[in-house]
Amino acid sequence: MKRNATAVWNGSLKEGAGKLTTQSTTLQNTQYSFKSRFEEGIGTNPEELVAAAHAGCFTMQLSAFIGETGAEIESIETRCDINLVEGTIISSHLTVNAKVKEISNETFQELVTKAEKNCPISKLLNTEISTTATLV
Repeated sequence: MKRNATAVWNGSLKEGAGKLTTQSTTLQNTQYSFKSRFEEGIGTNPEELVAAAHAGCFTMQLSAFIGETGAEIESIETRCDINLVEGTIISSHLTVNAKVKEISNETFQELVTKAEKNCPISKLLNTEISTTATLV
C-alpha cells in the first residue's frame, strides 16, 4: 500500500505560501505558510499534520490491541503534542483518555506502551515519544 500527498509552494519562505493536497482529497489545496507554521497564521503546518497522523495511528493501534483482549471499547481520545525546537522535532507526547469496559488499568497501561512502540508512525518518528493515559 502506498499513500501520497503533494505540496506546492510559491514565493520566498516568509512571504510565500503553499497548498497541500492529499490522495484522498481530505486536504485539497489546503493553505500553509510561514505564519501558520511559526506564528499565528491561517492554515495548517507540517507539525500539526504529523501530530494528527501520530494521534490517529496510535489510537487505531491501541484499539487493535485492546480488541485482542475482548474488552469493549466505548471511546479512545488521543491528543498529540509535537515539540519543534530550532528546526527539529524533539518529542511527541500522546495524551490518551479511554472508556473501556472489562479491562484493568494495569492491562490498559501495558497496551498503551505497546501501542506507543508499535504504531507505524511511532516507528517512523526518530524522536522521544511519551504517553500519559487515563482509563475512565
